[in-house]
Amino acid sequence: MRRRSSSLAAAAFLALVASPALAATSTLPPPDAVARVTPGATEYRIGPADQLDINVSQLPELTKVVEVGPGGKILLPLVGQVQASGRTPVELSDDIAAALKKKYMKDPIVVVSVKEAQGDKITVDGAVTKPGVYPLAGPTTLLQAVALAQGPDPKLANPKRVAIFRTVGGQRRSAFYDLTQIRTGRAEDPAIYGNDIVVVDTSGAKSFMQNFQGGSFIGLLGMLVHPW
Repeated sequence: MRRRSSSLAAAAFLALVASPALAATSTLPPPDAVARVTPGATEYRIGPADQLDINVSQLPELTKVVEVGPGGKILLPLVGQVQASGRTPVELSDDIAAALKKKYMKDPIVVVSVKEAQGDKITVDGAVTKPGVYPLAGPTTLLQAVALAQGPDPKLANPKRVAIFRTVGGQRRSAFYDLTQIRTGRAEDPAIYGNDIVVVDTSGAKSFMQNFQGGSFIGLLGMLVHPW
């Protein structure tokens, strides 16, 4: 019963955002923080709450996992506070090495990697087999995002109507895609970014959607996230 309610709420949400008041576009531009693509990408920019794996040769006290603070900095023994937010892992490695070289080591070898990126998670909801929040382990497309949720629900899903919700320029934007067209190569498989919300519509839900024409956007969003 709870699963059915979640799918129906997702369908109502899709119907509402497709109304003239919240019109969807056919394509979506990248989000505001496009540089923060994936933890493994060389252009990835570190952000607050990211967990960083820091390895410093010959200094085991500096080889540790640290979390970037709300102000974007990390605190390391011998080094003190270092600005991490907005830097790539390579740039931060060079910053730490430069700080150590000034006082403690001649040629420090520092390697920084992103263990967990707080901003690189997506929500996949609606008529999918396993709705939930999933981390992005690398460049991800819409087909791959739906696959993270074990694919469309074979009984409920309408794969021809899948929405992506994204914040661009400080505003929530949306676009709809046809998975059947993407699978056959007749449509492009769009890129998915951290904090995107992917919602797969339900099949045969038109009459249900019409029942929510006078509903509240906030109320329907609440049903989607908390269907109970």
